[in-house]
Amino acid sequence: MMDPILNDEQREALQEIANIGMGQAGASIAKVLSEFVVLSIPRISSAATADFSDAVARLVGDTLLTAVRQAFIGEFRGEALVIYPDVSVTELGAIMGYDDTLDRAAEQEIMLDIANVLIGACLNSIADLLGLMIGFSMPSLMAENVPASQLLGSEELESKCALLVEVNFKLEKGNFSCHLVILTLEDDIATLSNALDKFIATL
Repeated sequence: MMDPILNDEQREALQEIANIGMGQAGASIAKVLSEFVVLSIPRISSAATADFSDAVARLVGDTLLTAVRQAFIGEFRGEALVIYPDVSVTELGAIMGYDDTLDRAAEQEIMLDIANVLIGACLNSIADLLGLMIGFSMPSLMAENVPASQLLGSEELESKCALLVEVNFKLEKGNFSCHLVILTLEDDIATLSNALDKFIATL
């Protein structure tokens, strides 16, 4: 594992900023699902991308995973992943009123929609509060039903650093969880760190 890429003060500030975004995401998802959504406070840690699979395994345990990826560009750049433990897809389908005939295309659409809301809300909140300009690509399916050790597969990501933002969802009709991970280059971590320092100085 690498040394922390943010100091304690920066990490706490980012946690608070991300929490604002997650609140917005929870409200949006609640409208989609017609269910009350409770989200945990985001927990932020870091890893080198070489250790990424091990870090994900520690977050989600020994289960199959599906992941959606979405690139973000601008003053703060990288890729965001939303990682779903296998059971979460079944839970989410049931909550949305699907029965056992939920097909693969419908599952993928659900996961892409939720990921798009989560990533957009979290990163837009970070960008807005830190005064950074960002834009987004369309989300796409990265991996489906694979163990954590194979999540990256043969993908060669340029990112050297990973910010792991763990968010847990609880819904009235069951438990649903997913994990948001932000992959960035070292230069972009420096941009984020500087923006956080400026933000902290205004408090």
